[in-house]
Amino acid sequence: MTTAKSPKSLPTYPLPDTPFIPDEKMTVFDHLTITGSAHFLAQYLGNLDTTVMGGDRYLTTVLPAQLADMTGVPYPDMLVSFNAYPDVFRARNGYVIAEQGKPPDFVLEVASESTGRRDAVDKRITYAALDIPEYWRFDETGAYHGARLAGDRLVGGQYEPILIDELPDGSLQGHSAILNVDVRWVDGHLVWYDPTSGEPVATFESLRQAFARESEALTREREALNQEREARIQAETRVRELEDQIRRLRGE
Repeated sequence: MTTAKSPKSLPTYPLPDTPFIPDEKMTVFDHLTITGSAHFLAQYLGNLDTTVMGGDRYLTTVLPAQLADMTGVPYPDMLVSFNAYPDVFRARNGYVIAEQGKPPDFVLEVASESTGRRDAVDKRITYAALDIPEYWRFDETGAYHGARLAGDRLVGGQYEPILIDELPDGSLQGHSAILNVDVRWVDGHLVWYDPTSGEPVATFESLRQAFARESEALTREREALNQEREARIQAETRVRELEDQIRRLRGE
């Protein structure tokens, strides 16, 4: 069993909440929250005691006391950091690299009208400078990032594009070596795939569909059992009728 990493004391001075920008919040809600995408990816990755899985919180290199203000400090839509301190991340209300002892391993931005250029240009420079091994961008339409799906891998301090393939059904896919998952753009939705099984990581919708299929199968099985029981009752009734006829013919 994995033991949670925890320093002797938790921080008492949290980072401020990130600004509320409806345009940004809605895109994150649509693609990471309401679908359960972030939740189920965390379950899939495992080791939740030592994995920071978060988003929409500030990502800084230094402690809050050393920051004059939060101008220009990024707050990615999703970050993943292995072998980290989740309890410190929660108490700090953000990810402080100096405190965690390492940068996040993976960062994802979901495109919105207000963040498009910053995600595709400015944050690419920022995250490379922070030594984040992988930086991914998802854009429902491709109108804001210039591409519907894009990923970069840090090589020698510089980001190099990750190969994105177009699949026969029109979906786009790239492989995250850090997470060991395939990242797909599927009909405007962000979907994680297990590269070994080729099956998608669960979402609320996939679980709903699986439950519906199981319910339908149970309903068919119950109907079959009812039909079998009805046929048996009819057969038993017919046997008794024939037995009564035989007894009458014998004069019994």
